[in-house]
Amino acid sequence: MKNQSISDTLKLIKSKKISIKELSNNYINEINKNKDLNAFIYFNEEKILERAEKLDNMKEDLPLKGIPLGIKDLFCTKNMPTTAGSKILSNFQPTYESFVTKKLLNSGALFLGKTNLDEFAMGSSTTTSFFGNTINPVSSENKKLVPGGSSGGSAAAVAANLCLGATGTDTGGSIRQPASFCGVIGMKPTYGLCSRWGIIAFSSSLDQAGIFANNIQDASILMYEMAGYDPNDSTSSNVEIPKYHDNLNSNVDGKIIGIPEEYSLPGISDEINQVWDKAIKVFEKGGAKIKKIKLPHTKYALPAYYIIAPAEASSNLARYDGVKYGFRSENISSLEEMYELTRSEGFGKEVKRRILIGTYVLSAGYYDAYYIKAQKVRKLISNDFRDAFKECDFILTPTTPSPAFPIGEKEDDPIKMYLNDIFTVPASLAGLPGISIPYGTSKEGLPLGVQILSKHFNEQEIFNAGYYLEQNNE
Repeated sequence: MKNQSISDTLKLIKSKKISIKELSNNYINEINKNKDLNAFIYFNEEKILERAEKLDNMKEDLPLKGIPLGIKDLFCTKNMPTTAGSKILSNFQPTYESFVTKKLLNSGALFLGKTNLDEFAMGSSTTTSFFGNTINPVSSENKKLVPGGSSGGSAAAVAANLCLGATGTDTGGSIRQPASFCGVIGMKPTYGLCSRWGIIAFSSSLDQAGIFANNIQDASILMYEMAGYDPNDSTSSNVEIPKYHDNLNSNVDGKIIGIPEEYSLPGISDEINQVWDKAIKVFEKGGAKIKKIKLPHTKYALPAYYIIAPAEASSNLARYDGVKYGFRSENISSLEEMYELTRSEGFGKEVKRRILIGTYVLSAGYYDAYYIKAQKVRKLISNDFRDAFKECDFILTPTTPSPAFPIGEKEDDPIKMYLNDIFTVPASLAGLPGISIPYGTSKEGLPLGVQILSKHFNEQEIFNAGYYLEQNNE
């Protein structure tokens, strides 16, 4: 069953060449064999086989019937715990299903379990989880590498063939960066295409659900099943969702590909630039025109993001206080102590750092100087992209400034860790769709990805451009 595609697996199930129970047993065995990767936080064999049997006995033909998926542990799931990778929610069992996971279940998907992540999705390495580090499947025995973050468990699970696809969330690059590090497809749709209802909030104006898959076709199938309008989410967009997989087309003749000057940064390794150049040449070969473009406010994206995201996190995480649900400190003798000790014992270092930054930039006297200014910068970045898309159909950039790095390497310096998101954050601030496609390797044989960005709700064209690159990857 190695790296079987979703469409091929659906055909095998439909023709009864394999039962959903047999398929599930294959993936259960793979997960058990690869427990050292720590890709899954929650995994219950009994529940998997129960669901498989139910699907096998179902007469109805569903679009994802029996397809085994990993679910990032930020999505609330009615029959599985949801922890956000944090001690503070380590005993939390939701009473409801998130909109996205409900859609996938209604399509017949089979959830293998909940995947590991950076605590509350805050991180770029999946090393801040209360449940331990996830290890990148491309690691060698003597050099354990990060899978990227925050959706590192999902990326690692797909890369190690522990599932056929996985959900992720992307706030500033948390799908695209781990996809690049693990050598899989990672798609972040337009902000508002997938509902945020039932996803544990980090930064509400940036968080967006997305997908990991082994190939473009699988990603387009899963995205169609996940996307859709949700009246419970005030930021959900009521737009028509095309059948992306039926409309896949690898013709890029006449398309204009924008290459932003600002993404050619000093200090970026030659191997990253070589992969970028390779993708540019492949697009040219297909008849696409290459155009140099300017995104002048790019250099302000990271500072603006690290003001806006922590500010929203500080507000969203105020609800974890030991009163209604989740962890509560036992060493308390007053209400004030309960709040203080629950939060100091329940949150990890990175989450506390971001809450403090966020609370600071929202405090009296600093709100205008930091938060309001960052929102104005965000608007300028958004305008840059709007102007650029008047001149080009897509923008092509590297996904990350480096290949996957060893676990522990950047943990002492948060700024170095934040710089991992330098190529992904601008599109997040503008709410644009983006995909990372594996397109080469470093000198050490580690995966490197390229990123394709386009206008809002232009997912079909992104899938098509990605499909062309995938088919022309020498």
